[in-house]
Amino acid sequence: MSSTKAKKLLTNPIFVACGAILCAILWGSAFPVLKLSYQETGLQPDDLYGKIVFAGMRFLLASSIILIVYKITTKESLRISRKFWLPLLLLGALQTGLQYFFFYNGLAHTTGMKGSIIESIGNFLTVLLAHFFYSDDRFNIKKFIGMATGFAGIIIVNWGQEFGWVFTLKGEGFLIICSILGAIATIMAKEFSGDLNPVLMTGWQMFLGSLMLLLFGVPNVKPGFMHFTPFAVGLLIYSALLSSVALSLWYALLKYNKAGEITLYRFIIPIAGAILSALFVPGEVFTVGIVISLILVAFGIILLNYPTKETKKTEV
Repeated sequence: MSSTKAKKLLTNPIFVACGAILCAILWGSAFPVLKLSYQETGLQPDDLYGKIVFAGMRFLLASSIILIVYKITTKESLRISRKFWLPLLLLGALQTGLQYFFFYNGLAHTTGMKGSIIESIGNFLTVLLAHFFYSDDRFNIKKFIGMATGFAGIIIVNWGQEFGWVFTLKGEGFLIICSILGAIATIMAKEFSGDLNPVLMTGWQMFLGSLMLLLFGVPNVKPGFMHFTPFAVGLLIYSALLSSVALSLWYALLKYNKAGEITLYRFIIPIAGAILSALFVPGEVFTVGIVISLILVAFGIILLNYPTKETKKTEV
């Protein structure tokens, strides 16, 4: 596909909305998949290095898929200019290395419900950061109302289960750090994608980040720290596929669209996570709260993306 056709497709409002929603659903599925993976592999909550290795395996496989598919479909070289290696190293350390170090270990020390709520902090931070970095991505009352509506939906979907407001550094603290790193990485990705193919950027930053995770984790794991059943292997492969598809598409959308508006679709992630958990994780059930939250989040997304008079004039 030529760059002109790609830009036309990636700026089409319908494709942008569907693509961002697909990414959010894929990321939402990571919550139940990760919970099931911990159970199936026997990884313990306090096994910090074991979870680092597991994350490294996932993203090494995901990055390999991205780069191989890119090579086969485009016939283009995977080589990139030396000037991009430092930015990619930094992005890989942040987006894949540090962020998932905190995510994998933080989620093991708190509930999925609280994790979903805390994860949404990254959406707010990205919108606020975009306001300061991009003159055409300013914060306004419409975004505020849309964000508030979406966040209300997130709270409602998680309100049906019992949880305590207990804060620990290894649990909630790690997830807050993860959200902060994710917001910064989103802005960095937007900056880098202007001069670098987003698919190559995704593949290489993920590859470098996964190597960091493995180099840090492998020397410190204990023998037999986890075991793989056929189901566990399937979960690992799916995790790699969801990462490769979602991140490639997400960065491609960021390349041609406003960071704040694209990132706000991440409100769907905890909703998708709740629904998929109800379908696949034992003990999780559908509730009225889930339906109400879906309505609120959908309204928030419509409000955020409904073009204002100023937007229409700019587009004309």
